[in-house]
Amino acid sequence: MDDKVGIDPAVPPSGTGCVECEAAGGWWLHLRRCAECGHIGCCDSSPSQHASAHALSNGHPVIRSFEPGEDWFWNYDESDYVDGPALLPPDNRPLDQSTPGPAARVPDDWANHLN
Repeated sequence: MDDKVGIDPAVPPSGTGCVECEAAGGWWLHLRRCAECGHIGCCDSSPSQHASAHALSNGHPVIRSFEPGEDWFWNYDESDYVDGPALLPPDNRPLDQSTPGPAARVPDDWANHLN
């Protein structure tokens, strides 16, 4: 575990999409990676908000964006951005994965479902 509470740079991401949305056939806007266990969840603008639900239910407060070109960390307990180390790759979802995604499951009126 890194010296920063809630960050383990040696843990790989759990996959390329939101774990819960994939299991339920759902979709997401953006993805977030738990900096402690690697869980990939959907952002708070997504219909299901699985990343923040994971943080709350598992006591893992720090996430990192899992979007291409973004490397910021957020701490839910502090409601603020925090610094963090490089995490085990990959650093983001596949570049060919749509946003929102996955494309085949996103409704035509997807913007009406955002939080």
